[in-house]
Amino acid sequence: MESRMVECVNYSLRLYMYSNAIFISERLCAEYPSEKNSQLLASCYLRNNQAYRAYSILKGTQSPQSRYLFALVCFDMGLLREAEAALCPLNEPSTEVPNGAAGHYLLGKIYRYTDRRKIAIEHFVQAVSLDPLLWAAYEELCILGAEEEAAELYGDSAVFRLQQQHQLELSSQYLPSTDDRNMPSSRSSYSNDASPRQARLLPVSSGGELPAGHASASGAGNITLYSTPFSVNMSTYSTPSPVPSQIATAAPPPLNRNVQAQQNSTVTAGEVSPRSGVNAPGQAPRRKFIDEGKLRKSFRSSSTRAAYSQVSGRLFSESAPRRSTRLSGDATLPVSSSVLPVGGNGSGKKYEALEDSGPEDTAVNSSRRAGQVIMDDEPRIRNRSSGLIGRGSRVAEGSLELLGLLRVLGEAFRHCCMHRCKEALQVFCKLPHHQYATGWVLCQVGKTYFEMVDYCEAERAFSWARRVSPYYLEGMDIYSTVLYHMKEEMKLSYLAQELNAIDRLSPQAWCALGNCYSLQKDHETALKTFQRAIQLDSHFTYAHTLCGHEYVAMEEFENGITCYRSALRIDPRHYNAWYGLGMIYLRQEKYDFAEHHFRTAFLINPRSSVLMCYLGMALHALKRNEEALEMLDQAILADAKNPLPIYQKANVLLSNERYNEALEELELLKEVAPRESSVYSLIGKIYKRLNMPERAMYHFGLALDLKPSTADVAIIKSAIEKLHVPDDIEDHL
Repeated sequence: MESRMVECVNYSLRLYMYSNAIFISERLCAEYPSEKNSQLLASCYLRNNQAYRAYSILKGTQSPQSRYLFALVCFDMGLLREAEAALCPLNEPSTEVPNGAAGHYLLGKIYRYTDRRKIAIEHFVQAVSLDPLLWAAYEELCILGAEEEAAELYGDSAVFRLQQQHQLELSSQYLPSTDDRNMPSSRSSYSNDASPRQARLLPVSSGGELPAGHASASGAGNITLYSTPFSVNMSTYSTPSPVPSQIATAAPPPLNRNVQAQQNSTVTAGEVSPRSGVNAPGQAPRRKFIDEGKLRKSFRSSSTRAAYSQVSGRLFSESAPRRSTRLSGDATLPVSSSVLPVGGNGSGKKYEALEDSGPEDTAVNSSRRAGQVIMDDEPRIRNRSSGLIGRGSRVAEGSLELLGLLRVLGEAFRHCCMHRCKEALQVFCKLPHHQYATGWVLCQVGKTYFEMVDYCEAERAFSWARRVSPYYLEGMDIYSTVLYHMKEEMKLSYLAQELNAIDRLSPQAWCALGNCYSLQKDHETALKTFQRAIQLDSHFTYAHTLCGHEYVAMEEFENGITCYRSALRIDPRHYNAWYGLGMIYLRQEKYDFAEHHFRTAFLINPRSSVLMCYLGMALHALKRNEEALEMLDQAILADAKNPLPIYQKANVLLSNERYNEALEELELLKEVAPRESSVYSLIGKIYKRLNMPERAMYHFGLALDLKPSTADVAIIKSAIEKLHVPDDIEDHL
């Protein structure tokens, strides 16, 4: 009853019928209380998003799998300290982390969220080392900025680890244990391939021993087999083949067709196992070739019982089949002269049986016929072995191809996380079209263009991702920010409505909605939507940063600082939060603090023209003009289309009284941003310093004609009023 209930629970879990699985599991635990059954019930609760119920069941359990499940439950509930204690008990420091790579990955996430970056990196590296295909751990390494560790994981060592792992899997699949090799003759001596009901091949080494009852021509219990080594990395496996001395005197077990005549039933290879060795003619019959208990259950009538007794008594007394039963483990026991379908794999192969040659056949004739059949079948056995090797090599080749794909994706993602945008785009272009045109890749491409402040290309990539994977939500928060910067109010509103219709409980949907309200200058409503995103996922870093931006827009700087710091607690490499803190301190005229935060953001993303520009502005405010000019020149080289560093460079040159150089920069800027009123206003100030009031007045008028903001209008009008006031007097006013 217990095994049937467990089977029912697993069946319900496979079909996602969680309520039924929970009900049967509860009955199971009531009927057969044990830690294993409690663990099954807890896994049902966990899959049904009821972590709190699983917590009460798993607390205090000691088995490795239970500790791993308890750690998962605690992680989902935010109980990180208990999750860590479950995976690494304090009183047992040498305890192995349960579930190998998965356990190290979970432990790494726990250390990451408790701000222990170095230990987290070690566990993520260990996870990928144990399982090179564990992409999630590699992704975490890149997010943490562990570039050197991540770069080594998908190198040549990963290929070696993958081959080693595959070889171990083959060993566990094809190489029986010591107990299995010494099993009595009633058990099959063949290992399994695709199906446990398909006996294939006994991988024993050259000169290995066979169980008692297998005799050679000399009567010795040990025989030497011809071995066929596997391909590269599989040389430990060998293919058994009969020796000539064995063939000369041994006869295979014959057929009995009476069973099929009485009962139309098939005994599969899992119940009847042909042996690689054969009996001597005078040896007593071994009835253990058939599971007699199973036959008794299937043979209901008295006639079938009589037939069964015939099988037991005559199993080794008749002629041999046309094919050696050693040929294939998927052959059933030939119990009829008719053609039988193979059971177990549905392959549709059929085997023919010889007609009964009658009782006059002697053991010598049977032995001669058997010798001819087995000799003919030896090449076929070798071909079957090579087919088995081919399947294993195909699996290995598939794993290596997958590793090659992950290597390309990993290199591109690593460049993205290190903000090397051009290199990332070049690597993504190496992907085949069917891999490139997927939601994940296109969203990464869109994020890369977003980092490069190329909003048009970013919008193109994200819209392509929406067409390819309309229900893919990862990265849609960045897409909404792209539309926000492009002031595409209609597209942004449509995106927010679509995302909320798909999943109202996703933080990306609420971030898109918040950006929509922020674009409409409704900062209070936008702030509420961003806070809702944080409620749905407290580890969603970008939602904390967007909350900080809204507080800054409402000039609530202290609350903004709190939000930015919350984002940095989750991800210390989130340079947007460092940039936000720098902006607050710059507006508060705390230039030292501003320079520190801008420089930290710049060290994380050293190719951002925006960060270089604001760092130059902070240096200029600190009267470090030479350093500011150097940083602004780097910003211009990083992005020639960005007008802000050119404008700020002209400001620094104006402070250094290098008026002609400043005018040259502003003339170039007029071509980049011809409708920017601040450019003409600054040109007017320079002409005033050069005692050219007419030209200054002309440019102040152009600045007013471009309809600047209210604050800028006031500044320009004040400059016009002081146009004829000397500069030294104006400075004292």
